[in-house]
Amino acid sequence: MSALFSRRSARPDHRRRLVAAAVTLPLLAGVLAGCGYGSDKKDDAAAAPSASSTGGKKLSADQVRIGFFPNLTHATPLVGLKEGLFQKELGATTIKQSTFNAGPAEIEALNAGSIDIGWLGPSPAINGYTKSGGKDLRIISGSASGGVKLVVNPKKIKTIADVKGKKIATPQLGNTQDVALLNWIKQQGWKVDAESGKGDVSVVRTDNSITPEAYKNGSIDGAWVPEPTASKLVDEGAKVLIDESTLWPDQKFVITNMIVSQKFLTAHPDVVEAVLAGSVKTNAFINANPDQAKADANAQLAALTQKSLPATQLDPAWKSITVLDDPLAQTAKEEAQHAVDAGLLKQPELDGIYDLRLLNKVLKQQGDATVSAAGLGEQ
Repeated sequence: MSALFSRRSARPDHRRRLVAAAVTLPLLAGVLAGCGYGSDKKDDAAAAPSASSTGGKKLSADQVRIGFFPNLTHATPLVGLKEGLFQKELGATTIKQSTFNAGPAEIEALNAGSIDIGWLGPSPAINGYTKSGGKDLRIISGSASGGVKLVVNPKKIKTIADVKGKKIATPQLGNTQDVALLNWIKQQGWKVDAESGKGDVSVVRTDNSITPEAYKNGSIDGAWVPEPTASKLVDEGAKVLIDESTLWPDQKFVITNMIVSQKFLTAHPDVVEAVLAGSVKTNAFINANPDQAKADANAQLAALTQKSLPATQLDPAWKSITVLDDPLAQTAKEEAQHAVDAGLLKQPELDGIYDLRLLNKVLKQQGDATVSAAGLGEQ
């Protein structure tokens, strides 16, 4: 699969050929459970100012390994690490962080024991849970809602009907945005083969890091993508055709959850509780200090990707994302059904996928309302 970042040093004509090839390569049938786009894990010690011990209380593990994406939809770990809010709760337990570009790659790392706790979308979490027979992970908290848009070339697509016959990118076969686009296509009465992406709409699975270049050179006509990729495309002249939040009741749907290895949860519940406390306090900080949190997130993105976002991309992207503790379990259940309807997933048995007991303990301690697992686990 493609590298984490595009090769800026390549000659323009060569780079265009690289991009065109990358967006048209056929995908292996096993990609749902295999590598994600940019699936190589990156350990980010240089971008982890909170990863050294600050002393304090001794927990049952000396270290906790966390994983997340360098995306604004992962604002909770970005801001919490920058502000030191996770480390404050962990005391003498140090943090080792790794970044990923796709959920399946992060699931692989969790299953392999390379990370203990991670942030990722509901589709790979559900897929990972079902493929392991419910043995590998638990969803332990929400993190973010929103921040996903269908952005299109306004010269080629002016209305929803114009999407038919066009090339629309998603980050990866079977990822959360891919499932959302396939479900939306089905609602329009159009047909697409989910695995190949061929049909009334050409669904082109494309690494987010090269999607803007693919848009510029005409390899794609639009994309159903998370932030900040959506705003990067708008900066290139694309227009927002659909904000996915408008398709959901109350304009809320889960885009990012927290997951944990069941083995780690059983062995170190105190560490998991501390990370959850850091998450809850980080989300409260973000909502109370949006401008500072936005600056923190951008600083972390700069450290992780060697490039910060300009205000024209950062500001609209940040406004479209809501951080929250509620995992919005009912919407995850609906997203799982969308994957089933698309033919990407057999009817899943999701009983037990959530364990919200430690989260609700933390919320009660903070004087906040508890959240529901929608009948799919402990709460």
